Amino acid sequence: MTVKVGCIVEGHGDVVAVPLLIRRIAAELHPDLVIETPRPIRVHRNQVVQADKFERRVELAIQRIGGQGAIFIILDAGDACPAQLGPELLNRASQVRSDLPIAVVLAKYEFEAWFLAAAESLRGQRGLGDNIHPPNDPEAIRGAKEWLSQRMENSRTYRETQDQPALTAHFDLEPARRTNSFDKCYREIVRLLEELQK
Repeated sequence: MTVKVGCIVEGHGDVVAVPLLIRRIAAELHPDLVIETPRPIRVHRNQVVQADKFERRVELAIQRIGGQGAIFIILDAGDACPAQLGPELLNRASQVRSDLPIAVVLAKYEFEAWFLAAAESLRGQRGLGDNIHPPNDPEAIRGAKEWLSQRMENSRTYRETQDQPALTAHFDLEPARRTNSFDKCYREIVRLLEELQK
């Protein structure tokens, strides 16, 4: 069975990393399911709060999946409260097209916090040292990209467009689920995949 998931993302690295994450979760739970993810649509953080700009991105994502499938929206929460902004964006997206399964996930501060939670599984990947350990509260760290850069060897620094997809392919999903926002992300992807198979 083939299903389509249209994605709306924020960062350049998310364009490759988010479809990869969806396919990883699908392969784990539904190995026979084929996931088509047309190129994700980027939305700048400041456009999310502007009237109609966010809705236009949702319409474009729906067009990219031919009006059939699901929409997955993932953004960095930044300083916004995920519990407040997430439902607000879901409501706005659902007004565009209420008959499609839609999920909105806000990574607390940034996507890379999930890598911090699963740091041990990333030892030796992309220049990361062999002795890195996750911080006590990965989602409390502002500047997860900088945290990763500080733990890279040979003067490497974290490069979002190359490193985010590569680390997405390797990080252990289970320890990452100990963060509230990744657990929500995981559960929402599972929900969309289940709804698409009905």
